[in-house]
Amino acid sequence: MDSFARQVLWTETHCPKAFEDFVGNSAAVKEVRVWAENWKLGKKGKPLLFHGHTGSGKTLLAEITARENAWELFELNASDFRTKDIIERIAGAAALNSSFSGKLRLVLLDEVDGLQGTADKGGAAAIGSLLRQASQPVILTANEIYGDAGKKLSGIKTNCELVKFEKVSYLSIAKFLQKVCDSEGIDYDQKVLSELAKASNGDFRSALLDLQTVAEHSKKITLQDLKDLGFRERQQDVFKVLQKIFHARSIQECQNARFSADIDHEMLQRWIEENIPRHFSQADDRANAFNFLSKADLFNGRIMKRQHYGFLRYSTELATSGVALQREHHYPGFVSYKFPSMISTLGASKGLRQQKKAIAEKMRSKMHGSVKRIASEDLAFLAPVFKDEKRLVEWSALFDFDEANIAFLTGKKADSKLVKNLLKEAVELRKKTMIGKRKALQGFRDSEAQAGFSESQELPEPEKQRQTPDASQTRLF
Repeated sequence: MDSFARQVLWTETHCPKAFEDFVGNSAAVKEVRVWAENWKLGKKGKPLLFHGHTGSGKTLLAEITARENAWELFELNASDFRTKDIIERIAGAAALNSSFSGKLRLVLLDEVDGLQGTADKGGAAAIGSLLRQASQPVILTANEIYGDAGKKLSGIKTNCELVKFEKVSYLSIAKFLQKVCDSEGIDYDQKVLSELAKASNGDFRSALLDLQTVAEHSKKITLQDLKDLGFRERQQDVFKVLQKIFHARSIQECQNARFSADIDHEMLQRWIEENIPRHFSQADDRANAFNFLSKADLFNGRIMKRQHYGFLRYSTELATSGVALQREHHYPGFVSYKFPSMISTLGASKGLRQQKKAIAEKMRSKMHGSVKRIASEDLAFLAPVFKDEKRLVEWSALFDFDEANIAFLTGKKADSKLVKNLLKEAVELRKKTMIGKRKALQGFRDSEAQAGFSESQELPEPEKQRQTPDASQTRLF
């Protein structure tokens, strides 16, 4: 299809352009239209805070509002530009002054729930002050404004009218997908579109991306295409984001691509790291790209060490704009990007890491060490001990290892004959140990009786302390 040849997302080409075309949340649309009309009549209204389900059209409705009323749109993503200085200097100036033409300017502060409290140096307080002084229409968006996530927005909520966005009905989504298919000349089954809409879980944007994905190689979509879509990780979306970043010619293009990504900044950096060698075939471009990526990693380290998330703006720009814009050569044509191998490796080894942790949990109480230290250091040191089957039986009885634990330590399958025999011997040894402890305890009680003591007889305090078993005496080992 031509649209795919140009790598244009359908969320751009087919998104609603007017109030009448907006999908779902009709009550929110009606409220916003009245609010905008009042502003046009000179009646200053409180800023609006759009909140609710991801993909329900919060940002899109703000953009439609500006377009329908011929307002200039000033958009700022609060999760990336969120310090007090930037908000006051950039967003404040936009909210307090009209456009050069004298028309109203709509100030859109997107994703204000991305603020991180004290780490953002008064960003939330600066937004609250801006809302109280604004002489231009202001709309803010957030996914969650209640609970722990919404505590940092308390000063913002008090200065706004709240507009809730619900999940879009799957019937409304399916109806819109039908219009898209008709526009693109795609043959479809109504049941397929309904299933696609249901799978989106009320996320209109995701449904449109899924439709583009399954229709990429065919003019007809079937139920089998939906099955092939698999788990909704949005890899097709990630591929398009990477293409936009690697082919960008300006910082703004890189930022737009980054904002459209359906993954967090850390995962996006993993994708970029994996695919630099695949995209940049020239050695000098490749070296420069990794140089900027290493600088981004330095800031990531500072974020973790100092817990200062203000460095995130430098990390993300270096890993995207820095990597993309340093190139000296042009790279036309299609590049098959690859899923980050590090993530794949960690996913494949997840079971082994969980088994090491389970073993360390059982050993911790008797080895008096942390689970992390035992799993990372002690197990490797004890590996020669576990190769001795007799010693392994003793340790299995001591720490109550099960089949899975023994299988991990021996490198055998849990249902193998060796593992079953070792577990059987460990259980028998454990029983013998328990019987031996009981006999010792019974002999102690018999000696008490011979000495003339009974359970009801009062003992001197020192004797009572010696005879009263502590918590450790009730343990098997």
